[in-house]
Amino acid sequence: MASCLYLLLAFYITFSQAQPFKAVNLGNWLVTEGWMNPSIFDGIINKDLLDGTHVQLKSTKLQKYLCAENGGGTSLVANRSIPSDWETFRLWRINDTYFNLRVLNKQFVGLETQGNKLVAVSNTAGDPETFHIIRNTNDPTRVRFQASNGQLLQAQSETSVTADYGGSVSGWEDSDPSVFIINIVRTLQGEYQITNGYGPDKAPKVLQDHWNTYIKSEDFNFLSSNNISAVRIPVGWWIAHDPTPPKPFVGGSLKALDNAFTWAEKYGIKVIVDLHAAQGSQNGNEHSAARDGFQEWGDSYIQVTVAVIDFLAARYANRPSLAAIALMNEPQAPGISLDTLTKYYQAAYEAVRKYTQTAYVILSNRLGPADPTELLSFASTLNLVAIDVHYYNLFWDGFTKMSVQQNIDFIYNSRSNDLRKVTTTNGPLSFVGEWTAEWNVKGASKEDYQKFAKAQQEVYGRATFGWAYWAYKCASRHWSLKWNIENNIIHP
Repeated sequence: MASCLYLLLAFYITFSQAQPFKAVNLGNWLVTEGWMNPSIFDGIINKDLLDGTHVQLKSTKLQKYLCAENGGGTSLVANRSIPSDWETFRLWRINDTYFNLRVLNKQFVGLETQGNKLVAVSNTAGDPETFHIIRNTNDPTRVRFQASNGQLLQAQSETSVTADYGGSVSGWEDSDPSVFIINIVRTLQGEYQITNGYGPDKAPKVLQDHWNTYIKSEDFNFLSSNNISAVRIPVGWWIAHDPTPPKPFVGGSLKALDNAFTWAEKYGIKVIVDLHAAQGSQNGNEHSAARDGFQEWGDSYIQVTVAVIDFLAARYANRPSLAAIALMNEPQAPGISLDTLTKYYQAAYEAVRKYTQTAYVILSNRLGPADPTELLSFASTLNLVAIDVHYYNLFWDGFTKMSVQQNIDFIYNSRSNDLRKVTTTNGPLSFVGEWTAEWNVKGASKEDYQKFAKAQQEVYGRATFGWAYWAYKCASRHWSLKWNIENNIIHP
């Protein structure tokens, strides 16, 4: 009799968690994304020169761009009229004014071993690869670079870039070979950037204040009152890189996550814990804690990433609000192969199952050039798993040309078909883990937004594990579920 009761209880727990969720992502809380709350970066000096900022440098005298020939491995030149990848440098921030510069092939710009010539040959950054960036107070796009030998860089000719300028620094004229125009072509505003940007003295307080105020108990009350049945919580760089308390960043982040479970249980909401920022960065984006935009995650990072999943599963497996653990957010193809990803998913799945047989394990599809059904056969060998797909009517040029009705038709036709491909009868469940009411339509009315959101709710409601809106709060209002609910755009 006892065994029968146990089976019935296990069935009830599993069945109740398998109901399609109406969920929301608590984005920009334990994972920083600057575009969602730009003001959090306001206190950083030289906040436009954070880690990972992609810059191009134009000699005012030559009117040509600096170039790491062949993407690195040799000398720097100053002979390009139009900048591209070889002419783009990625900043590593040492402090407010000192930086390293990384090139396409991942080497660092520095002084040659003997002499003052600029080369990009080192795979590590030390004193010879460190530069003091001096900005013109009246025009911060005009800069000089002081090398570790104390001398300024100069572009003497198209083939000679050296650190030996001996002229006057009182002016910033175009004729001065030590003056460069710095053109910022990409910025990253994630956890690494905010932490290293503020530095070890200020960053702990900034982040603690953010974690303590951005999401509170009353937010869970609001969600529960508006028919949201689950939250997907992206966890970020500090937990992923060393989850062991009581280190100040890790401890504060974990305390916030602990609070979320408590609040969820108070208001009858389930929790999906999502590993958003794996060591090495699985996609090179700011929300995967990339320092400079390079995607480094691969086989050598599997063991440490599984250890993070093991830690999370051990910590939260017995919490009644735990619905699922998502093993990795948005791995990017082709940088991550299917073989490497499934190897990691298998090991991480087993780590979760050491602690719980009832929580779901969520496997994110690869972004980029990958078959959306490629995980189905693998996932079918596992128990209680869901395939995570993300659908946005953004990030593709074709959407910019679509009208309101064409966007809505795309949801009912193309997206419906996409979802059908990953929704199986006896295999893994399907989960639309990210979607939003924002789009590229200009001048759309409130009614247009309502129809667009309704179409997505209808279609994504067919996902057998459910959907999760991105995000709960956001400075861009149509990205914010809270704003959309309060302004009668979305009715969960």
